[in-house]
Amino acid sequence: MEHGGDLLSYENCYDGELIDYSSNINPLGPPKGLEKILIDSFNSLEAYPDIKYRRLKKSISNYLKCNDENIVVGNGAVELIDNFIILSNRVFVCTPSFSEYEKRAIVHGKEVIRVPYKDDFTIDILVIGSKIQKGDLVILGNPNNPTGLRIDKIELIMLYDLIKKTKSYLLLDEAFFEFCPMDYDSIEVFRNTNYENLGIIRAATKFFALPGIRLGYGCTSVDLAEKISNIELPWSINSLAESAGNYIFHNEEYIEKSKEYIKKERDYLFKELSNIEGIRVYPTETNYILIELLNWKEEYVFKFFLQRGIVIRKCSSFIGLDNNHIRVAVKSRENNIKLMEIFKELENK
Repeated sequence: MEHGGDLLSYENCYDGELIDYSSNINPLGPPKGLEKILIDSFNSLEAYPDIKYRRLKKSISNYLKCNDENIVVGNGAVELIDNFIILSNRVFVCTPSFSEYEKRAIVHGKEVIRVPYKDDFTIDILVIGSKIQKGDLVILGNPNNPTGLRIDKIELIMLYDLIKKTKSYLLLDEAFFEFCPMDYDSIEVFRNTNYENLGIIRAATKFFALPGIRLGYGCTSVDLAEKISNIELPWSINSLAESAGNYIFHNEEYIEKSKEYIKKERDYLFKELSNIEGIRVYPTETNYILIELLNWKEEYVFKFFLQRGIVIRKCSSFIGLDNNHIRVAVKSRENNIKLMEIFKELENK
């Protein structure tokens, strides 16, 4: 189970509709009004999208509060990650983390340097500093998947200072940014640096509940944006995704409502899970929770939930985790109550 959301593989294992706790999508669904926007955009399919995506980049720059020329876009966050990897020498991956960081590096023949997170899942700056060289790329989830933790602001600034000193590069994968507490915004933190040697990537996939749209976007230096434009595929974003991007970032009511909803349900789910015997629940700052199984293996628990209509995420595919870890998403109260009922049933086994 390398990625979540693969319900087709398990549809014959349960007589009914499966609830997907393996992927971390906003349970409120996409912003209202988007369906009409996409229908009205149907005629645009008769023409190529703007190859420079000028209007889309303007919408994103307004949302991120940075300049248009700092914006990069791609067919999902993974394409942008891939582009940054192409420009690098070696790739540093902190484990456990999203598997595509390492997979894309291997595809492009890059040497991968693994640096395990500390026991508390914080970054080990000393180890990175002892190995990093000019032209290397450090990729970090912020918050990290599957641990759910953001990088401490002070540590992030310290790491960036190291990056600048060694003339290497830092790529922050912030696909889950909007779900997190607003203690800091990395785009604001690094504004005065002009994002030199830095890329900050986000996506419409998780928070805006649009995994099928495949819209990734980010902020980087003008120099890196130009280098990426020289290697990226033309027209990588289709017209419907472009139309969606021109709409969703202006929906402030949806954004605030989603943030409040996720915080409420995350607090509820974390509290309830913490009362279950036989598991260890890790703190999280986003819309998913990593759980260590103390009395069972992931495969047993996965099948236990699947037989009751819920697909959870097995985590042994994450380098650095073994087969006694699972991850669950934060969903609606109705579904979260059902999830907890099954955990309580499991507790009594």
